[in-house]
Amino acid sequence: MSVEENIALMRRWFKEVWNEGRIQTVYDLMSENAIGIGQDRPGVEIHGPAEFVALVNRLRGAFPDIKITIEDVFGADDKVTLRWSAVMTHTGDQLGMPATNKKVQITGISVAQIENGKIIRGWDNWDQLGLMQQLSFGAAAAR
Repeated sequence: MSVEENIALMRRWFKEVWNEGRIQTVYDLMSENAIGIGQDRPGVEIHGPAEFVALVNRLRGAFPDIKITIEDVFGADDKVTLRWSAVMTHTGDQLGMPATNKKVQITGISVAQIENGKIIRGWDNWDQLGLMQQLSFGAAAAR
């Protein structure tokens, strides 16, 4: 695929998976052998679509109104890098903490490697500490 096609694939991923909650898109665009690093808790790797769907369900369960905006995107060869921001309201307890009903904003950077129209690897770095601080769990999380 061309760099432009890979960028279009990643725009579709963020729009459909995160903003629209379309689980089928994970299976459509992610390789069965894909590996994700940094999407979940530190040190946790995600393997394949089923594990990624579990993460999506947890995050969208806690923040059902999540809206991600792609701020910048560029690609080279088989990789696409995106800088994004998200706004969402914590109305569910799927992250193991009671809902706070607080609206939060976070930012992140994602890099995806694409092969034959499927995501085969992903690396994410997003502001998990900032999220916890906005939910008023920051003092405990920072210790």
